[in-house]
Amino acid sequence: MVAGASGIGRTIVKAYLEQGCQLFVCDISSSFISDFKQIFPEVFIQQTDVSDYSQVRRFFEAVRHQVTHIDVLVNCAGIAGPTALLEEVDPLEWDHTIDVNINGMFYCLKEAIPWIRKSESGSIINIASSASFFGFPFRSAYTAAKWATIGMTTTLAMELGKAGIRVNAICPGSVNGPRIDSVIEADAKEQGKRIEEIRDLYVKQVSMKTFVDPEDVAHYCLFLTSRYGRFISGQALGLDGHTEGLSTEI
Repeated sequence: MVAGASGIGRTIVKAYLEQGCQLFVCDISSSFISDFKQIFPEVFIQQTDVSDYSQVRRFFEAVRHQVTHIDVLVNCAGIAGPTALLEEVDPLEWDHTIDVNINGMFYCLKEAIPWIRKSESGSIINIASSASFFGFPFRSAYTAAKWATIGMTTTLAMELGKAGIRVNAICPGSVNGPRIDSVIEADAKEQGKRIEEIRDLYVKQVSMKTFVDPEDVAHYCLFLTSRYGRFISGQALGLDGHTEGLSTEI
């Protein structure tokens, strides 16, 4: 489990633990890791910056010393990136968003796949976004990375299909929690609007007029990596109550 010490990742960890799975988790935040250890003392967790390949290698080396194979990899690491018109985006912020959201995923996949090949039923879940399907004004770096995630997912499904390994992307819409709150706050600041206005706009873009919960993402992971999802691969699967569009007033 990549980036599993807080938010959606931690909820996914809890769901797999309840199924009796052995988990290995990494995260960048020392404070989140400290809290995680208090709640899940039985779970291996290691501080790792996924944008640094050497740290990713160290994490998977630690995993490989304890198991003979990997059944499931969930790539959940991601940052919101800058909120600004593209020509106003700081190149360093752009690079950091791409480094975490797509390069970090590549590093984890590169290290994990040889050990997933040893599984009898390997499965990979890449957490993408409803922004993988739409243009998203003021969020160019994030959107670019999430579209790239879909390309990586479908390509890997083709490369790994003969090995019986399934690769899918889950594409949540707005997920209740601190992450979407900070995104909405940044969007409101960029547009000079009230936070409530932007939140209402996000909700109105969804046919079911609601955000999803982290538990919904966790349950989707369980389904896709179980025998019930044994022939689902190469898919970018929405989990958003049907996003009608991500257009924002510019």
